[in-house]
Amino acid sequence: MLTSRTFLKRTRAGAVMKVVREHYLREDIACGAAACEQCGQQPGEPRLEAQPSGAASSLCPAPHYLLPDTNVLLHQVPTPPFPPGGGAVRVGETYIEQEQGETSNDRNDKAIRVATKWYDEHLKKINSEETIQVILLTNDRNNKEKAVQEGLIAYTCEEYIKSLIANPDLVDRLACVSDEGKEIESGRIIFSEHLPLSKLQQGIKSGIYFQGTFRANRDNYLEATVWVHGDAEENKEIIIQGLKNLNRAVHEDLVAVELLAKDQWVAPSSVVLQDEGQNEDDDENEEEKENTLKSSVSKNMLRPSGRVVGIIKRNWRPFCGMLSKSQIKEARRHLFTPADRRIPRIRIETRQASTLEGQRIIVAIDGWPRNSRYPNNLGFYLRYLCVCSVDPPELENGNLEVGVHIADVSHFIRPGNALDQESAKRGTTVYLCEKRIDMVPELLSSNLCSLRSNVDRYFCMWYCHIVFLFKASLTYAEAQMRIDSANMKDNITTSLRGLNKLAKILKKRRVDNGALTLSSPEVRFHMDSETHDPIDLQTKELKETNSMVEEFMLLANISVAKKIHKEFSEYALLRKHPAPPPSNYDILVKAAKSKNLEIKTDSAKALADTLDKAESPEFPYLNTLLRILATRCMMQAVYFCSGMDNDFHHYGLASPIYTHFTSPIRRYADIIVHRLLAVAINADSTYPELTDKHKLADLCKNLNYRHKMAQYAQRASVAFHTQLFFKNTGVVNEEAYILFVRKNAIVVLIPKYGLEGTVFFEEKDKPKPNLSYNDEVPSLTVENTTFYPFDKVKVNVMLDASNIQHQKIRMALVEPKVRHRLYNAKQHIIQVS
Repeated sequence: MLTSRTFLKRTRAGAVMKVVREHYLREDIACGAAACEQCGQQPGEPRLEAQPSGAASSLCPAPHYLLPDTNVLLHQVPTPPFPPGGGAVRVGETYIEQEQGETSNDRNDKAIRVATKWYDEHLKKINSEETIQVILLTNDRNNKEKAVQEGLIAYTCEEYIKSLIANPDLVDRLACVSDEGKEIESGRIIFSEHLPLSKLQQGIKSGIYFQGTFRANRDNYLEATVWVHGDAEENKEIIIQGLKNLNRAVHEDLVAVELLAKDQWVAPSSVVLQDEGQNEDDDENEEEKENTLKSSVSKNMLRPSGRVVGIIKRNWRPFCGMLSKSQIKEARRHLFTPADRRIPRIRIETRQASTLEGQRIIVAIDGWPRNSRYPNNLGFYLRYLCVCSVDPPELENGNLEVGVHIADVSHFIRPGNALDQESAKRGTTVYLCEKRIDMVPELLSSNLCSLRSNVDRYFCMWYCHIVFLFKASLTYAEAQMRIDSANMKDNITTSLRGLNKLAKILKKRRVDNGALTLSSPEVRFHMDSETHDPIDLQTKELKETNSMVEEFMLLANISVAKKIHKEFSEYALLRKHPAPPPSNYDILVKAAKSKNLEIKTDSAKALADTLDKAESPEFPYLNTLLRILATRCMMQAVYFCSGMDNDFHHYGLASPIYTHFTSPIRRYADIIVHRLLAVAINADSTYPELTDKHKLADLCKNLNYRHKMAQYAQRASVAFHTQLFFKNTGVVNEEAYILFVRKNAIVVLIPKYGLEGTVFFEEKDKPKPNLSYNDEVPSLTVENTTFYPFDKVKVNVMLDASNIQHQKIRMALVEPKVRHRLYNAKQHIIQVS
């Protein structure tokens, strides 16, 4: 059916134009009702099932359909809180015209009411024995009132969800659309900001800060002690008193503490203080309590006292306790009181306070902002780090046995199921700044397949599958702190030192065989906890523990590659790194020559040896720059099927064979390798696709493509956050080094930020300076100033937001100054790589 509407419109030039709008309305759309035979619904089309009689809702005991309006759907996406089995009908045949003076929103509301009435009358015609009601869900007060006036059944989303007898928990999945849901934290700052981990590590190493376990006082919520790791016996305990000095630490967190001046030391308090208040803003009451701690004591009772300056590792976990219902009527924000009095009260948001009051519930901390008196709970459980635990016992022959324990993800992701298909399609986890797009669901990546302290985990070993109970899981930083601490001599720390020593031996063996040690600047952003904008930008500092773990991972990957190729010579999924063509090295060789250095590229071994020798005492950063350039000369490593290729060699690692086995939660290639290994050790059975080299080759193509796209996405994320950083920072002058010289520009690297970009010496519509480019040296002379690779310069960096669609980082040369009567160095666009 065709309807049309004609109206006149005046153009900018003053002419009158006739406009005709046509609407084509389909009459062949089925209503979708399961009992309807009138609408010509095709076989196989989905049908809506009504809620059965006497089902979940106390408001609507009869069978019914739900018709949510647009705003209900928008506000409840992505998880509408509708009960299982409920149906939502779609408006199909109820077009109405917008009347003169009527807003689009009013027209849409009317259309939804018309659709509701149409369905109600239509369903009465097709089933006279059992009435199926049609219920309009709307949070718009006017829309609901008009619906009721027109004889329709209408409820707000909250009214309907609260009526669901069988699903009372759904009420907390309602989106907050009222004014109360828009509340924000208090603007006042209660606590000092936690220092970043890099500063904590430096401070601990230099003795400014002390690392220890935070132990809250069970009887006094304003007091705690920190047991310093590895310190002398008489100075093992530091007292922390006062809310601000506690600084959001929670019992058994690993914290960094700064000692206070001796005239600020306090004595352990004998006062019993319990946090029983309901008002976060009761500062006077808080100060009064803190004053009771400072009663006069003799000097011999004073103990070393301090304040928490940062959190090294959180010990947050689910806590059991009871809800303390707010005294404010209809409030959603309440306080949870843990059963363990050493845990602070937690602020939670729930619409079920009346139901939960008096019951034991489980709550997890999600965050603790600086401007909040209490930590928050947002309904999410803890985040755990994915770590590798290693424990090397000495064998009878004097050798060490090192276990590299990799969770058996293939145990959970079976061939051909939906999870397997989606993982194969994604190919890899994508790491962005402050965000990670997982290849597998979080339940696997951050829980079942992650190593946790004192939790059983299922692993694939060489000749069996086995369940381990792990004693400890450590981050790289925590492991490094243990290795560096001369006073820590526990079993775990001693094992780490032994592993680190062994890793250095393994690395030397690899390097002696020709393995390359290259360099690529990586950056780390420190984010504002509230705005999530970058507030600091630093190059990542790799520690010995990074190298330690890497060595054992490489050894495991090489060992597994040999095993699966021996068992499946035609079907092994391997990874190779082709040798670069000689021409790739031209830019490296010439750049080194400009500093009177010789780089040999006959083989990986020759390259590695000459890079090791290419050092300058006056210019220590030179070797890093050379390794960065060497990285740019390399080819891309790729996955391949052993039956479709003859060249297995990995150039960078100087290994005749290699694969990826150690990260199955973030790389699909590792899952396939796990399956191959499982079959090889008789721990699992094979399946047709696993031994089809053509399908495996196609899979490798997708994995290589996905890996490349993930790299591009990561670089784009870094570039975007770099722009955000300089948007907030403003103009800065920084030291940089020239990586390349071009015919009209220089490419520079700023070590502080790991930022690379191009400074141009020519501008459109501007007088051109005298430029002379020498490809052999290489060098670029601008007027009377000559630039060579690795020269040190100073540049001006800022964000150019003049084009909102294409904002760019701009850079200007500050030093050395290029002077000419026709040319004055100005800001030029830098392309962020």
